[in-house]
Amino acid sequence: MKNKNTIRKIESLIELCILTFVYLYIYWNHIFNWNDFHPMWGRGKYVFMGVYFILNLVIIHLCDGFKYGILRMADVLFSQWIAIGISNVITYLQLSLMANRMISIKPIIGLTAIDYVISGIFVYIFFFIYYRHSKASKLLMVYGVKESVGLKLKMDTRSDSYNIKKIISIEEGLDAIFKELENFDGIVISDVSAEQRNDLLKYCYMHEIETYITPKISDVIIAGGEDIHQFDTPLTMINTKGLAPEQELVKRFFDVLLCAIAAVVLSPLMVIVAIAIKLEDHGAVFYKQARVTKDGKVFDILKFRSMVEDAEQRPATDDDDRITKVGHVIRATRIDELPQIFNIIKGDMSIVGPRPERTEHVEKYTAAIPEFEFRSKVKGGLTGFAQIYGKYNTSAYDKIKLDLMYIENYSFLLDVKLILMTIRIVFKKESTEGFDKIASADEILASIDASSSKKED
Repeated sequence: MKNKNTIRKIESLIELCILTFVYLYIYWNHIFNWNDFHPMWGRGKYVFMGVYFILNLVIIHLCDGFKYGILRMADVLFSQWIAIGISNVITYLQLSLMANRMISIKPIIGLTAIDYVISGIFVYIFFFIYYRHSKASKLLMVYGVKESVGLKLKMDTRSDSYNIKKIISIEEGLDAIFKELENFDGIVISDVSAEQRNDLLKYCYMHEIETYITPKISDVIIAGGEDIHQFDTPLTMINTKGLAPEQELVKRFFDVLLCAIAAVVLSPLMVIVAIAIKLEDHGAVFYKQARVTKDGKVFDILKFRSMVEDAEQRPATDDDDRITKVGHVIRATRIDELPQIFNIIKGDMSIVGPRPERTEHVEKYTAAIPEFEFRSKVKGGLTGFAQIYGKYNTSAYDKIKLDLMYIENYSFLLDVKLILMTIRIVFKKESTEGFDKIASADEILASIDASSSKKED
């Protein structure tokens, strides 16, 4: 694993150097009008080169564009294209500021096109190298609760990285598990009690065994704590209050600023959508629904109406004929969510945060999982960890952990990262990660046992 990460860093550095080389020697020397930047003809151009290198490094990293072999090839490529586009827009504005006028946009468009081709070539090469030389780890899965073996199906979707060859219950005993581990590269610990998990973890740490573990909610909370080194005994202070006042102030400022800009830029599109909805059935343009946000406050979330007006009184069908023609389009492109910009400006929501749930869902989930209430420490969001990393069939318990990871690790930079990643998710089809056909825990266990028996025969 360490070698793979080192190789990824080297690959990232190579690609960044090539992109910077193109910017300096092709863009500046052959495309650009140097009359605008004569003072920078000397060593000053290397300052621009350094700024461009750092800009691409930071934005591509925030978009997860360097995760060769971790994410899928299409996700990495699209992430890089989004990041490169943003970097080049910023560069264009920077150069226009230097020239004291809006310079021609054609050179930067040409540079972006060249960068996209270079990015595509390098991503393909790096993934080819990864698939050619990477070998999936042979893993043993240890489970506590039978239902938790469903994790195997998710990990099977990345067979290039993970190969769970055997599943064993923690009830088999630690000695039996330790003996089994002699035949595997690593272990997946899924939903095991704290005491047994600690024993497994310490053994694997001592023997340098590759270890994967599903965190519990308490683990997520502890991970977001602040280490205190005032004594010779390690101490961790747990954040129990959500965001600090200064964090809320900065978050609110950028929520209003970005949404105000978005409202102006997207207003033509929203007007067109509103007209289309009105023309189709002459009904209301917006749909309101009660949702729960910070501290249990209830507000009306705004959406473009995508269903017929009496949809809640009509039963759903397989093809759900309650959805209008316009509704199919705006749902597929997520445009129906755009009016929530005004919820954010009003202060009911934030751009990033746990997705605000319906009141009846909050009651149901809280009754089943008391920790669900932890999400209410921050305002609900338009996007968040669960929306970016979760899937259509992600369990409520896992979504809580994803939301708490955001709350406990909040930073302004994390918000920027999640906003950039949301751009990629908007254009990505909803996935169920291998659960198109739902399998029970017993079926999964029977399947892998049959596979093992067949191999032994």
